[in-house]
Amino acid sequence: MPNWIIEKKKIKKFSKTINVSGDKSISIRWVLLASLAKGMSKAQNLLLSEDVLGAIKAIKKLGIKVKFKKNYCIINGQGINGYNFKKNVVINAQNSATLGRLLLGLLVNTNKQIKIIGDRSLSKRDFSRVTEPLKRFGAKIKTYNKLLPVKILGRKILKPITYFEKKGSAQCKSAVMFAALRTPGITKIKAKKSRDHTERMFKSLKLPIKLKSTKYYDFINIRGISEYDSFDYKIPGDISSSAFFIVLTALSENSELLIKNVNINPSRLGIITILKKMGVKIYFRNIKTYKGEKNADIKIKGPKKLKAIRCPKNLNSGAIDEFLIIFLVAAKAKGVSYFSNLSELNQKESPRLIWGEKILNKMGIKTFSTKDSIKIYGNPDLKINKKIIIKNFLKDHRVFMTSVVAALSFGGIWKIYDKESISSSFPNFLKIINKFKN
Repeated sequence: MPNWIIEKKKIKKFSKTINVSGDKSISIRWVLLASLAKGMSKAQNLLLSEDVLGAIKAIKKLGIKVKFKKNYCIINGQGINGYNFKKNVVINAQNSATLGRLLLGLLVNTNKQIKIIGDRSLSKRDFSRVTEPLKRFGAKIKTYNKLLPVKILGRKILKPITYFEKKGSAQCKSAVMFAALRTPGITKIKAKKSRDHTERMFKSLKLPIKLKSTKYYDFINIRGISEYDSFDYKIPGDISSSAFFIVLTALSENSELLIKNVNINPSRLGIITILKKMGVKIYFRNIKTYKGEKNADIKIKGPKKLKAIRCPKNLNSGAIDEFLIIFLVAAKAKGVSYFSNLSELNQKESPRLIWGEKILNKMGIKTFSTKDSIKIYGNPDLKINKKIIIKNFLKDHRVFMTSVVAALSFGGIWKIYDKESISSSFPNFLKIINKFKN
């Protein structure tokens, strides 16, 4: 089977109802926290992507038993100090920075050395932003010029730390939170606003966490514990996966879409706020709270006109994984859109700010960029009548999926490589996208 697809037919007006796969952030956190719980934890609608299956492989190497039954995953946790493994274990985090970084937080008190490796893309990403604070707990950590591979040897007696997370990275914050859970005493964290799934899961488990929020920062105190009980979880749909279909609808005038039971965590709704400002009609229905997380059905209507935006910087952290797809909306909007303070985009699976501009330029959209900003000169009448090839993007799943949405929305003949990249986050993407083709 070729590892590329060709899209050459623009979609027509549609009215659809879909479900998307389980939330990746919640799925990975459930796997890791269930591995430390005492007893059998069960999850329904767990995302079976490479990133999540990588987390399951990791805890198996740490001596934790996992079973799949029908639509459930069952993890038999052995308690917070229950990992049991041989010397010189090697864990492959593959393409998942979330897995690689959060795992390090879980391993701060291991008594045998563990080596964490990753694929070509992950091996180019900075791990020092996690390893430096974890060293302060007392763990011995070696990196290769701040990159993978990372070797960690834990310490039985750890000391709590005071940590200032300045970049708005939920991965860094969560790694320190996991380490704090295994450390006697109280660890204090001041963190720039970012996703808060870990905090909400800690609270739902009644773990010893205290939270205080201000406009720009969260203050988190965590007291180390010796044990907590197993827990079940029905995982909602992923807002980041939904984003591709939300934008597909936004770019198709008078089309309508309903996405069922999606997580609408406030720290993840940057894309919704941004698209509403650009004229997209988006509504939440059947809002429910489950284990501290809000979930809802999302209704989208494609507008006749889209407006350019000067995107407020405070929305960046809540949309950091969605900017590639947001850029497509700016491409069709009337006027010049401006996005700034986006250097973090180039710290993702690929340099996404660079790739976002490449895709737009291939489409015929004028842009102007700096190392952390981009101006997009929208063209509401854009129609593509040429061949476009997308390849060599370090197998970044979001580059692939954004390119597919662009092809279906604007036309042209697109050859898009590395279709297997979606296995890391959204294996069912192409299956769902086929429902929109008439």
